[in-house]
Amino acid sequence: MRVTLLEKSDLTARFIIEGINPPLANTLRRIILSEVPTMAIDDIIIYENSSVLHDEILALRLGLIPLKTDLDSYNLPEKCACKSELGCPLCRAVLTLNVEAKGGVRTVYSGDLVPENPNIVPVSDKIPIVKLAPGQKIMLEAYAKLGRGKDHAKWQPVSACTYRYKPAINIDYARCDSCGKCADICPRRVLAKEGNKIVVVREMECTLCTDCIRVCGIKPPPIQVSWDESTLIFYVESTGSLPVDRIIFEALKIYEEKFTEFIRLLEGLKG
Repeated sequence: MRVTLLEKSDLTARFIIEGINPPLANTLRRIILSEVPTMAIDDIIIYENSSVLHDEILALRLGLIPLKTDLDSYNLPEKCACKSELGCPLCRAVLTLNVEAKGGVRTVYSGDLVPENPNIVPVSDKIPIVKLAPGQKIMLEAYAKLGRGKDHAKWQPVSACTYRYKPAINIDYARCDSCGKCADICPRRVLAKEGNKIVVVREMECTLCTDCIRVCGIKPPPIQVSWDESTLIFYVESTGSLPVDRIIFEALKIYEEKFTEFIRLLEGLKG
């Protein structure tokens, strides 16, 4: 197996994995989506809410705000020794919201949440929560804890996690008349006409739509689009809760734990 990094930022990563099959790739994708823990608001104590939103809708909105996560400082609730319903400082973080509209209509944003731990804050402070009319007020305490995407989507660490086959495009230049129709219709600009020749300039961007084959006036078409079933292109986009590389490494760690446990159970059956 070989991994080649195509591009990476704090939130996104695109890489090629060679020598892998789709079932294994899908296992990694599902672990990223449902097993890597992140922090999200789960319990809320509302002291006052005179806004137009019901308490339940307000709580839902707060729960869906992605929070920056510190996996090294907090325990999963089920693994914490406190066994408390609201948790302890080792398994939960507290954020408070105390906002009142005094001088007119006020929009309450995620940045108005005041964290107990400065490391557990909303990913963005510009996420709107509710608008308050003059005189309306919200006062509450929100308890954030680690969770997994398999329990609720608010704990998913990624907004996108996909994979696809690595494309392979071949052109029979002996038969191609270089009309340029294939280059014009390609939605990802994979093909380009350079002089009197059609060339492949962005092969990795090909989505295998085969529009270039259908538009070609020569039968059979001199351009062929195929893929390598043992080479996949992964794209992972973080919500901002965790750096994208930490998400991938955590998923691989979880996969290793599951594999080790599976082997242990098989050896037990054999014994």
